[in-house]
Amino acid sequence: MRKSTPKRIPRLPDPRFGDPVVTRFVNNMMYDGKKSIAFNIFYDAVDIVAKRTEESGHEVWKRALENVSPSVEVKSRRVGGATFQIPMEIRPDRRTALGMKWLIMYARKRNEKSMAQKLASEIVAASKGEGAAHKKKEDTHRMAEANKAFSHFRF
Repeated sequence: MRKSTPKRIPRLPDPRFGDPVVTRFVNNMMYDGKKSIAFNIFYDAVDIVAKRTEESGHEVWKRALENVSPSVEVKSRRVGGATFQIPMEIRPDRRTALGMKWLIMYARKRNEKSMAQKLASEIVAASKGEGAAHKKKEDTHRMAEANKAFSHFRF
């Protein structure tokens, strides 16, 4: 067991918006260490979003991320030979991590030409409270609500 928790390494802010959360998002989206390509995809997507919504693309992206970030999730716990799904509050850093992963995953599954267009469409949908990533959050919340009876098994 560890003696102490490791220090969190601060992320550098991204060059365009000066936001470390953007860097975290791009790091999640990146394949094979191709960070400059991932940044180009993200910035192109934000430009497309700005064109479509007539708002700041960065603000729409922030709203989309907030809309798809869950606040509760279910975790499995064995109690007396039976496995129960127990609803748990989510730490703030895990909330954003899940929201980012879902946005990226469902953007990749879309049927459009480029990744920038797929990501832009998913961001616009999520900012309006629609789209597959938002549906995933709703399903997670619904599952936690359905299993609220087992919340006394919390660890």
